[in-house]
Amino acid sequence: MEHVGRTGEPDKRALRQGFLAVRNRLTDDDVREAGRALAERALDLPELAHARTVAAYVSVGAEPGTPALLDVLRARGVRVLLPVLLPDNDLDWGEYTGPHSLARVRHGRRMALYEPSGERLGPDAVAEADVVLLPGLAVDSRGMRLGRGGGSYDRVLARLERAGLRPRLVVLLYDTEVVAHVPGEGHDKPVHAVVTPSGARRFTSP
Repeated sequence: MEHVGRTGEPDKRALRQGFLAVRNRLTDDDVREAGRALAERALDLPELAHARTVAAYVSVGAEPGTPALLDVLRARGVRVLLPVLLPDNDLDWGEYTGPHSLARVRHGRRMALYEPSGERLGPDAVAEADVVLLPGLAVDSRGMRLGRGGGSYDRVLARLERAGLRPRLVVLLYDTEVVAHVPGEGHDKPVHAVVTPSGARRFTSP
């Protein structure tokens, strides 16, 4: 039976639990193989081929893997910014200079994250990005992204919008996470593209 919230939309919490349950059944080999394929597909995107600065993130657990992608971007001379989670769930940023520049940080009872250990550049540093790679759990045919619910990237996208900036927004997912519909709210912003291990798909530019 479908879980329905007050607005009549499927309950986001139940949807998140379902997608996470599928991810948690993946083996380490599954995640590594998907990560390699994801990097190849992502690097075919013209947006990434021409980007000078990319705001990305380090995947953890069974998330679609990003380490291979980060290293290739850096080898191409792209400046890669990675998030640092702040106590209020907003994001600061630091520069990725290789695996040695990452520190494992645990925020309370949450899963430990890998964050840049160097200079903190401030939340507004994301404004320098030509492309923002977004984590997520699903995306639908409109380009609406289902996140984990912490709101960190909602703040990032709102900050960019207030500044009048329109970097390309790309979400990285598994193939099964591209679905017909996910519930959206007024503040949700569609992404420009999704990349999965089997390829990329673009949406109508928001």
